[in-house]
Amino acid sequence: MSTNNSDIAVVFFTLFRTDNPYSSISLSMAQELEKTHKVLYVNHPYSLRDVLKGLQQGDVFLKKRLWRVLTGRNTYERLPGFSNHFLAVQPPVTLPINWLPKGALYRFFQNINNGIVLRAIRKGIRRHGIGQYVYINCYDPFFAATLPPEMGAQTCIYHCIDDISQDPYTAKHGFDLEIEAIQKADITFVTSSNLYKLKAPFARRIVAYYNAADTHVFSKVITEKYPRPKELEGRKGKVIGFTGNLDALRIDYILLKKVAEAYPDCTLLLVGPVNSPEVTTLGLDKMPNVVLAGSRKLADLPPLMQYMDCVLIPFLCNTLTRSIYPLKINEYLAAGKPVVSSSFSEDIRTFGHCIYLAESHEDFLEQIAVALAENDPALLRRRTEVAESNSWQARIREFFQQLTVNSQQ
Repeated sequence: MSTNNSDIAVVFFTLFRTDNPYSSISLSMAQELEKTHKVLYVNHPYSLRDVLKGLQQGDVFLKKRLWRVLTGRNTYERLPGFSNHFLAVQPPVTLPINWLPKGALYRFFQNINNGIVLRAIRKGIRRHGIGQYVYINCYDPFFAATLPPEMGAQTCIYHCIDDISQDPYTAKHGFDLEIEAIQKADITFVTSSNLYKLKAPFARRIVAYYNAADTHVFSKVITEKYPRPKELEGRKGKVIGFTGNLDALRIDYILLKKVAEAYPDCTLLLVGPVNSPEVTTLGLDKMPNVVLAGSRKLADLPPLMQYMDCVLIPFLCNTLTRSIYPLKINEYLAAGKPVVSSSFSEDIRTFGHCIYLAESHEDFLEQIAVALAENDPALLRRRTEVAESNSWQARIREFFQQLTVNSQQ
């Protein structure tokens, strides 16, 4: 099997919908793959609970899909910037069952939900005219973790991107379901060294498949000139930036507040959805030099990033982050930006030659000062070279190499 064999399609079932508010591994992989291969991209389904919550929050994507979702039909979507090789599918609504205890009742309803998603995948395969294909489940073991043999997938891959045991909600049933998925999958991809250690005992075959970047998108920070973003209008001084999900499990909000306090003449620009109460409880949202820019599509990040003088990965150092190889590291490097990061994982430390690693809050604040003062073209070139070696183009070549190895075993 090779990258030249365009007869091989790829079917994704993924936790990350096409309207995900921040960049996702599966959509970036799909975008690179669809240049030469058919791709069916199956979104995580809405539960009835999700539908009610989404309507209350005014979710415009849900509203567009609502009628078909509630009437048991697939919603098919094309995306701007993608070719006709790519087709997205939103399955019908499923039942909210995570509240159930472990046991026969949960398994009964989980089988019903699983059947809904499997039927959606079958219909999508027929709709897109797919023959030979590889199946990837990206971090969503609750549904279609692997496909039954009669569905004809040449290879089933489970793609593990986080330590699922560290989120109490997903761990309740997801931990056991993920172990089952890994045991059944032909190949398990893991995105960090620590995940490799955790999952290897259960896998038939396991491969370290690290995150990458759409380097052609982020290199525009260097090659193009954008107008000053409206978020920075009227603001003077340097800009310290962050892009990504401001979630409750990874981000060190106390550290972010210390950054804002230590650099009052700088703007702390935080770009991404806010999914943690700590932003409010710590008063970050009220600090005069903090800007919460909200969610942005991947293609909209370069104009903001161009005006960042240094960028941050302010992760907590805990059991969860020990298993993280952050998607944003190669995005930052492709943009040529000085990166200041906490030393949260074995994998982030492999970037120590081209980023500023900090072992404590005090060290983090000191490293920001060094990064802001940096003016060395050689360091910029080193960062972009590292990013190019971690582009999605490079990762897709690895992907097909691994499939070839698997077919020869």
